Amino acid sequence: MSFGKKDNREHTGRQDVEVDIYERLPVPFGLVRFGVAPDHPEVKNVINTFTQTAQHSRCSFYGNVNVGTDVSVKELQQAYHAVVLSYGAEGNRRMGVPGEDLAGVHAAKDFVGWYNGLPDNRKLHPDLSCETAVILGQGNVALDVARILLSPMDMLKKTDITQPALDLLAESRIRRVLIVGRRGPMQIACTIKEVREMVNLPDTRPEMVAADFKGIAEAVKEVPRPRKRLTELLLKTALDVPTEKEQEKRSKASRVWGFRFFRSPVEVLPAPDLSRAAAIRLAVNRLEGSGEGASAVPTGEVEDVPCGLVISSIGYKSLPIDPLLPFDSRKAIVPNTMGRVQKTAGVYCSGWLKTGPTGVIGTTMNNSFDTARALLEDMDSGALDVSSAKPGSQGVTPLLEKRGVKPVEFSDWEKIDNEEIKRGVAMGKPREKLLSVDEMLHVART
Repeated sequence: MSFGKKDNREHTGRQDVEVDIYERLPVPFGLVRFGVAPDHPEVKNVINTFTQTAQHSRCSFYGNVNVGTDVSVKELQQAYHAVVLSYGAEGNRRMGVPGEDLAGVHAAKDFVGWYNGLPDNRKLHPDLSCETAVILGQGNVALDVARILLSPMDMLKKTDITQPALDLLAESRIRRVLIVGRRGPMQIACTIKEVREMVNLPDTRPEMVAADFKGIAEAVKEVPRPRKRLTELLLKTALDVPTEKEQEKRSKASRVWGFRFFRSPVEVLPAPDLSRAAAIRLAVNRLEGSGEGASAVPTGEVEDVPCGLVISSIGYKSLPIDPLLPFDSRKAIVPNTMGRVQKTAGVYCSGWLKTGPTGVIGTTMNNSFDTARALLEDMDSGALDVSSAKPGSQGVTPLLEKRGVKPVEFSDWEKIDNEEIKRGVAMGKPREKLLSVDEMLHVART
């Protein structure tokens, strides 16, 4: 059986399965390379597992191939017994408020792509000359962005953050970062590890609004343990008298961060010359209901927060890549049952394309294993017809050649990898990423 996969990640112990991976960029690892924060190298260790898979004798990597443009899903279906779509969520959810297209307003995904070296975002060049930045959303990505904006250079320059980002951050005048959420401390979307990293960040002090935590100490007694521990850390940070050591840290801190709860964006307000963002107007909310299901309801009150940088971290969305594939534009997913794409035999999906943008890398990995299991079940039950031979990559390569597309193989990626590590070592970093597709292809082909 041959099996085409758009993007990365697959495990199977089957002797009768061959896997080809097609990836839009010349480099593998997607979100692990371009989404995980540079100061979280331990999270990137999963790359070692992916590399073992890619080096398997029955697995081939074809980078620099854009499925949906260079080759259609239908053409892949003709060449393979099964096609798994795993291309994630590369679209941004818009705030839907006036002023969100002003200079100084960025989607978190683009900002993260910029400091992580995603070729699409290399020209971003955010203006960090203001004092206050506002991040909308309180998930882990929002906290990654806050941490990168406030981290001391000594910490960042030892990571694989890109040099252009490092240079710009070194000149940053941002001294205050507010992380804004529409609901309360009990509904915050990040995990305790990320909050702890903010609390422990050198040369910073927290700045919270005590009123946001009214009644929380009582309510927290009733919630499950992970949520309880997270809320207790927030309470301690916001309300407790700091220890002597913590008080000393706070008194010397030159930078400030804080959560702002019960607030939703209404409008990004421009500077007098209308050229860029100068403030954000926030609706003040109250909660209806309690716990995870509580909803934010506007009170009619608004407040304006002066800021020159607004980063919207309110979620990602998948985009359709082929008009012939079913796509639910409201949920921004490919409609599926356990990873089996509806009304499309032999096509499967995994990751955020399957579920929407929720969970961490571990969640997504388990979800991919579920899709692989569904595919193998279909092979065994006969629901997936593997009786006739299919050409696999031998059917696709001639099409790509005819269209002037030259795939990058895994051994070519290893050349890029070696070059990045070499450049990084020279600068005291784990790697210095190549930032353009042209440069990646040049290194891969020399």
